[in-house]
Amino acid sequence: MSVEINQEIAQELITFKLEHLSKIINETLEKWNETNADEFIDKARNGILKNAEMDAISIRQILADYKRLKELLTSILVR
Repeated sequence: MSVEINQEIAQELITFKLEHLSKIINETLEKWNETNADEFIDKARNGILKNAEMDAISIRQILADYKRLKELLTSILVR
Protein backbone atom coordinates (compact mmCIF):
# COMPACT_ATOMS: atom_id res chain seq x y z
CA MET A 1 0.00 0.00 0.00
CA SER A 2 1.28 3.43 -0.89
CA VAL A 3 0.17 6.81 0.40
CA GLU A 4 1.14 10.14 -1.06
CA ILE A 5 1.91 12.93 1.40
CA ASN A 6 3.13 16.47 1.00
CA GLN A 7 6.89 16.66 1.63
CA GLU A 8 6.56 19.60 4.03
CA ILE A 9 3.90 17.84 6.11
CA ALA A 10 5.95 14.64 6.24
CA GLN A 11 8.98 16.64 7.36
CA GLU A 12 6.96 18.36 10.11
CA LEU A 13 5.50 15.07 11.37
CA ILE A 14 8.85 13.31 11.46
CA THR A 15 10.52 16.27 13.15
CA PHE A 16 7.78 16.37 15.79
CA LYS A 17 8.21 12.65 16.46
CA LEU A 18 12.02 13.01 16.68
CA GLU A 19 11.63 15.81 19.22
CA HIS A 20 9.22 13.68 21.27
CA LEU A 21 11.58 10.70 21.26
CA SER A 22 14.48 12.95 22.23
CA LYS A 23 12.44 14.30 25.15
CA ILE A 24 11.69 10.78 26.39
CA ILE A 25 15.37 9.83 26.16
CA ASN A 26 16.44 12.93 28.06
CA GLU A 27 13.80 12.46 30.77
CA THR A 28 14.81 8.85 31.29
CA LEU A 29 18.51 9.68 31.45
CA GLU A 30 17.78 12.49 33.89
CA LYS A 31 15.78 10.08 36.05
CA TRP A 32 18.89 7.90 36.38
CA ASN A 33 21.36 10.81 36.59
CA GLU A 34 23.00 9.76 33.34
CA THR A 35 24.04 11.83 30.34
CA ASN A 36 24.76 9.21 27.67
CA ALA A 37 22.19 6.68 26.44
CA ASP A 38 24.74 4.04 25.42
CA GLU A 39 26.50 4.23 28.78
CA PHE A 40 23.13 4.04 30.54
CA ILE A 41 22.22 0.90 28.61
CA ASP A 42 25.60 -0.67 29.45
CA LYS A 43 25.27 0.17 33.14
CA ALA A 44 21.78 -1.31 33.26
CA ARG A 45 22.92 -4.43 31.40
CA ASN A 46 25.88 -4.92 33.73
CA GLY A 47 23.82 -4.42 36.87
CA ILE A 48 25.52 -1.18 37.86
CA LEU A 49 22.14 0.56 37.83
CA LYS A 50 19.75 -1.65 39.75
CA ASN A 51 16.17 -1.82 38.44
CA ALA A 52 17.04 0.12 35.27
CA GLU A 53 16.60 -2.80 32.88
CA MET A 54 13.12 -1.89 31.62
CA ASP A 55 14.09 1.74 31.04
CA ALA A 56 17.23 0.59 29.23
CA ILE A 57 15.18 -1.68 26.97
CA SER A 58 12.85 1.22 26.21
CA ILE A 59 15.76 3.55 25.49
CA ARG A 60 17.34 1.00 23.17
CA GLN A 61 14.07 0.71 21.20
CA ILE A 62 13.59 4.48 21.16
CA LEU A 63 17.13 4.93 19.82
CA ALA A 64 16.38 2.45 17.03
CA ASP A 65 13.16 4.32 16.19
CA TYR A 66 15.02 7.64 16.32
CA LYS A 67 17.67 6.37 13.90
CA ARG A 68 15.04 5.02 11.50
CA LEU A 69 13.10 8.29 11.53
CA LYS A 70 16.27 10.37 11.13
CA GLU A 71 17.17 8.32 8.04
CA LEU A 72 13.64 8.78 6.68
CA LEU A 73 13.84 12.53 7.25
CA THR A 74 17.20 12.67 5.48
CA SER A 75 15.76 10.78 2.50
CA ILE A 76 12.83 13.21 2.32
CA LEU A 77 15.12 16.25 2.45
CA VAL A 78 17.30 14.88 -0.36
CA ARG A 79 14.37 14.68 -2.76
